[in-house]
Amino acid sequence: MNIKFGIIMDSISKINIKKDSSFAILLEAQKRKYTIYYMEINDLYLKNNQAYAKAKILTVTNKVEKQHFHVIQEKHVALSIMHVIFMRKDPPINMQFIYATYILEIAESAGVLVLNKPKSLRDCNEKLYTNWFPSLIPNTLVSSQINQIKEFLHENKDIILKPLNSMGGDSIFRLTISDPNVSVVLEVMTKKNNNFCLAQTYIPEIKNGDKRIIIIDGKAIPWCLTRIPKSGETRGNLAAGGLGKIEKLNEHDLKITQRLSTTLNKKGLIFVGLDIIGNKLTEINVTSPTGICEIQSEKNISITELLLNAVEKKIYEKQKI
Repeated sequence: MNIKFGIIMDSISKINIKKDSSFAILLEAQKRKYTIYYMEINDLYLKNNQAYAKAKILTVTNKVEKQHFHVIQEKHVALSIMHVIFMRKDPPINMQFIYATYILEIAESAGVLVLNKPKSLRDCNEKLYTNWFPSLIPNTLVSSQINQIKEFLHENKDIILKPLNSMGGDSIFRLTISDPNVSVVLEVMTKKNNNFCLAQTYIPEIKNGDKRIIIIDGKAIPWCLTRIPKSGETRGNLAAGGLGKIEKLNEHDLKITQRLSTTLNKKGLIFVGLDIIGNKLTEINVTSPTGICEIQSEKNISITELLLNAVEKKIYEKQKI
């Protein structure tokens, strides 16, 4: 069966092919002789109640001496011709992203497997969705009001403050009661009481790293990418200079993944990245989880193979082949 494989992502010309999880997925798709349809978010459109895109059919290579992709053909296609579409657009989760999920929902209703499920991409904000699992998370406040965040700070003494729609450690602050910049940070982050932020109790175990755990179709990959903050930092994100280390999941990590797996599957969240610090769940990444390349480069495991095996199984179940 010639699987027509669609992917929506940021510009393929600007990625780091050694680190980019979407590119690793494309390499595995090409290995399986899928026809690859590459799209960016602004290529999507609706016409007469059908979902379309201006798509590029392309090939990819990880040979550094060559350009890493080659466009064979560019054409307008109905998304309904595709067997699967990966929505891998990086945050921010803005209205353009939300509108794209509605277009993808039309494609889904036409029988296309969309990963992750468009409705769940809207419903399960990566920072907020952890609150549906209160026993697993640190003390948390979501608010746009400066006074409420200040009260939370005084109650918890030491907190992390982050925006709800970004990634890579962008605009994450650690605040303590004695910090002289508390007021100005809160003014900027909340846009003077007009923008929701997430505040959580600071977890000292961050010094040992922030674990990225990959879940595919409800099952955890047994190895995780632990991102250890550089000296003087509280953020472990690799984009913020963190050091990556591959570690085996411990018993507590597995308990968290087992607690979440049934719910994630019900919501059509097939490819997910959990962030765990110490014994606390801090984020549920559903838009474009990363960490594939780092784990695969050190361990004898192909996460992309496991992922596309799961995808093919779902395609065949849909088509009853």
